[in-house]
Amino acid sequence: MGRMIVHIYGKPKDNNLASMISEYSNRLVSRGITLKIHSDKKDSHYYENNLATLKGNLIILDENGIQKTSKQFSDFISNISLSNETVNFATGPPDGFSDLLKNKAIKIISLSKMTFIHEMASCILLEQLYRATEIIKGSSYHRE
Repeated sequence: MGRMIVHIYGKPKDNNLASMISEYSNRLVSRGITLKIHSDKKDSHYYENNLATLKGNLIILDENGIQKTSKQFSDFISNISLSNETVNFATGPPDGFSDLLKNKAIKIISLSKMTFIHEMASCILLEQLYRATEIIKGSSYHRE
């Protein structure tokens, strides 16, 4: 089964978003999806260097990436789950990712054409990962 890790830059400073990130992260642990919070004490180049050296595939979030419906995203997650690959999802630092890191990613996904603060994007990504796993399970969490 493929392992999935969500990487975010810096501990969320907004308590409401931190609570939501923690809640969805806790829900996902039993599904093989973990959260790694990278320190924002150093500049974003340090974060990007860490991401560039990770084992497995890298998928980054960027407003110019491919948009998917929740159902399409669940199909994508289902395929990852069936593989033996480790997949690293990464939300960007506040100023986004460099072109160098974008070129290393196997896929670039957009949550919206709108721009979100990176903490909000992390929260939305975790909720969509949870939603995807619920769609795969056939639960009533997702309504079409």
